[in-house]
Amino acid sequence: MDIQIRDRGAFSSALVRLLPGEQFVSEAGAMFRASSNIEVDVTARSRGKGGILGGLKRLLAAENFFFSTYACNDDQSGEVGLAPSLQGEVKIIECDGERSWICAGGSYLGSTADLQVDTKFQGLKGMFTGESMFFMNVSGTGQLLVNAFGRINELEVDGGLTVDTGHVVAFEDTLSYQLSKAGGSWIQSWLAGEGIVLKFSGRGRIFVQSHNASEFGGALGPLLPPRK
Repeated sequence: MDIQIRDRGAFSSALVRLLPGEQFVSEAGAMFRASSNIEVDVTARSRGKGGILGGLKRLLAAENFFFSTYACNDDQSGEVGLAPSLQGEVKIIECDGERSWICAGGSYLGSTADLQVDTKFQGLKGMFTGESMFFMNVSGTGQLLVNAFGRINELEVDGGLTVDTGHVVAFEDTLSYQLSKAGGSWIQSWLAGEGIVLKFSGRGRIFVQSHNASEFGGALGPLLPPRK
């Protein structure tokens, strides 16, 4: 299998080339083109577990209810093009099986079939971060595709790091985090427009996005004409 990131920058996409017998999984609706020998199977279940309950939990994680699985239906190689809904970068994460990756709401785009995709309950803190109450947990050995709104930056954490809640894309499960205020007090945080942040601790990698889709929608909404 070969995965290439095309058009790096604001409108990134991924091209997945499959050999006979190989499979790739993505969120449903991510495909924008495929060779004629690619067969698509749409299901609520990921590898190993999930089903209808898993689909419902993915909805709570701001992900798609369904997965799409791609495979060649003959003895020839094939390819499928995948792209996220929002403009931004797409990143390949190499999963080594030693640690899991936690994807924040909406950042999971696809993964090789050997990876286990499940939902991770992040507790009631999700209600206060402005994010969902569930994250996507990706474990095993293979390649993971994540997408972001804007640029993706990779950061190495060794000790601590503070990230605005709307800018987290994915992080290694070796990192722990806690909810906190951005300013000196909760009132100062809200008045400054910063609100709530996540304070990460430990050692591991984290991917953050340069722009916040919720804030963009909040700024754009009042400028749109009223619905008729």
